Amino acid sequence: MTGRVEFCGLAEAVERHVRPGDAIHVVMGHSRWSALVREVARQHWGRPSGFTLIMASLSSLGTVLVRAGCLAKVVSVYSGDSFPVFTPNPVYQAGFGAHGGVEVEHWSFLTFIQRLRAAATGVPAVVTGSVAGSSMAANAAYTEVDTPFGHLGLVAALAPDVALLHAAVADREGNLAIAPPMFEGVVGAMAARRGVVASVERVVDDLRPWSGFVRIPAHRVLAVVEAPFGAHPGGVFAGPREQALPVSGYGEDIGFWVEVREASRRDDFDDWIREWVLEPADHDAYLAKLGRERLDGLVAAATGRRPDGPVADAGEPSATERAAVWLADLLVERIAAIGADGVLAGAGLANLAAWDGVARARQAGHRVALTAELGLWGYDPAPGDPYPFSFANFGTSSMLLDTEQVLGSFVTSPTTRAIACVGAALIDRHGNINTTRTDDGTHLVGSGGANDVVTGADETLVVGTMSPRRFVAATDYITSPGERVRAVVTDLGILENADGELVLTAVAPGPEPQHERIELARSRCGWALKTADHVRDLRPVSTADVGTLRSFDPDGLFLGRRTRPHPGSEGKQQ
Repeated sequence: MTGRVEFCGLAEAVERHVRPGDAIHVVMGHSRWSALVREVARQHWGRPSGFTLIMASLSSLGTVLVRAGCLAKVVSVYSGDSFPVFTPNPVYQAGFGAHGGVEVEHWSFLTFIQRLRAAATGVPAVVTGSVAGSSMAANAAYTEVDTPFGHLGLVAALAPDVALLHAAVADREGNLAIAPPMFEGVVGAMAARRGVVASVERVVDDLRPWSGFVRIPAHRVLAVVEAPFGAHPGGVFAGPREQALPVSGYGEDIGFWVEVREASRRDDFDDWIREWVLEPADHDAYLAKLGRERLDGLVAAATGRRPDGPVADAGEPSATERAAVWLADLLVERIAAIGADGVLAGAGLANLAAWDGVARARQAGHRVALTAELGLWGYDPAPGDPYPFSFANFGTSSMLLDTEQVLGSFVTSPTTRAIACVGAALIDRHGNINTTRTDDGTHLVGSGGANDVVTGADETLVVGTMSPRRFVAATDYITSPGERVRAVVTDLGILENADGELVLTAVAPGPEPQHERIELARSRCGWALKTADHVRDLRPVSTADVGTLRSFDPDGLFLGRRTRPHPGSEGKQQ
C-alpha cells in the first residue's frame, strides 16, 4: 500500500475500501462493535455481496449482517449473545449452515489469532497446541505433522482483504492508538492485504506522548473516520488514569445490547434494524437518536465502578448457587494442591464461582491471580457487575494484555500453573465439552477460549446443573476434549474423572438416605453413571455462603434467581 491516509466520512470509507467478495476482518480489542460495521450493513443490505466475515465474537449485533444477506461465510470463535447472559441466538441458528446458506468455520480464540499472525508475519502456517482432539481439528486449515522437533499441530495463515476497527485516537499521519486490554490484538490489521479502515474518537496532531499505545502504523491504514462514540454499543477504554489517551472513554451500553438481543427474537427484527441501522442518515443522526443524556451516562460509567446493586433477598440458595459454592470449595482445594498461579474464569456461573473461590484462597494466603481471556491478569472483580470483561475490572488489573499473551504465554504455558473454570452446554461421560452445535446441527455459540484453556490449563473444573439434555453419553461435536477435565460440579453432586470416565464421587446433602440422593443424580444423567466406592456428602449451603456470589450478581442473571429486570431492560431506546 502506498500513498497518504484518507480522512473521510463513514459512507465514503466503506464505499471506497470495502468491495463485494472481500474477506472482511472486524478487529476486536476491548471494543465489540464499530460504526464502520454498521455502515457495511447499511450499504450492503439486501445485496448478495459474498463477504467472508472474519470476526472473533459476533455477539448479538452480528445478527444484523446475517439478516442483511451480504455474507457467504463466517470465520468466528463465538456467535451468540453476551448480554444480559451468554446464550445461543436464533438468527445464527437460522442463518448458519444448510438452513440459512452462510457457511461457518469455527476456531478457538487462540487459533483464530494464530492464523492471523501467520499471515501478518508472512509464513504459511504456525504451530499451535490448541484444537487437537476436538472437532475443529477437521478444519481444512489445521493439520498435524511429524517433524524433527516432534509431532506438531499447525494452523494455516488467514489473510483478510481489508480490516475494520475502532481505535481511540489517530494522528494526522494516520497512526492509530489503542489502550489495552487488546483482546485479539492488531495482528489482523497487519495481515490485511489492502490495509485498515479505522474509525476513531478523535484525531490529534501528535501521538508521540502516547507512543506506548500506538499499535498500528500509518503505512497500514487506508482511511480514518473521526466518529465519536464509534464503538457504540461497545465502549472505549482510554487507558489507566495516569497514562490515559487524550480522549474521553465510555462504557458499554448494556441496555442497547439487551434490546438488540430481544429484538433478534421477534418477528419485527427487520423493523428494529431499519430504525437503528438503515434509516439514520449518518453517524451524527445515529448519535442524535441515542441522545446526549444517554451518551453522557456512558462516559460517566467509564470513570468508576457500577454502583453496587441490592443484594438478593435472604431466600434459600438456588440449585445453581449451591453448585457455584461447591465449585468454589473445590477450587480453593485445588489452588492449594497444585500451587496455582492463575485461575481463568469462563463467563457466567463458572466465573462467579471462580471469583468466590479465588477470593477465599487469597484470604487463606495463596498467591493466585484471576485472569480473563480479553487480556486481564491479576484483577479484582467489581461488586455488582457479573461480567468478567467489565471495564470496571480494567483498572484493578496488575497487567493489561491481550488474548494471545493470556492464553498462549500464561494459562497454557508449562511455566504457569493454571486452573480453568468453565461451563458446558453439553458434556459427555468422558468429559468432552460441546458448546458449538448439537447433534442435529443446531448452532450453539462456539468455543470462545474454552478449547484453549481446557486443553492448556493444568486442570479444568466444570460447573452446570444436571439434566439428561446436558449430560449426554456421547456428543457428536467436541469443542473441548475431556482429558484435563478433573471434575464436574453440579447441583446434585460432583463427578470426577476416573480412568477417562466421569463417576459420581460426592452427592448433594439432604434429608433423604444417601442412596436415594445418589439415584436422583443418576436419573438426571444421560448415561449409566457409575459411582465411586465411597461417595461423600457435600456440605449444606446456607444463605451466608452465597452472600459473595449475590454481591457480584445482584440481578440474579447467572445465579438462577432473577430479582429485578436485567440492566437496561426497564424501557425501550428513545
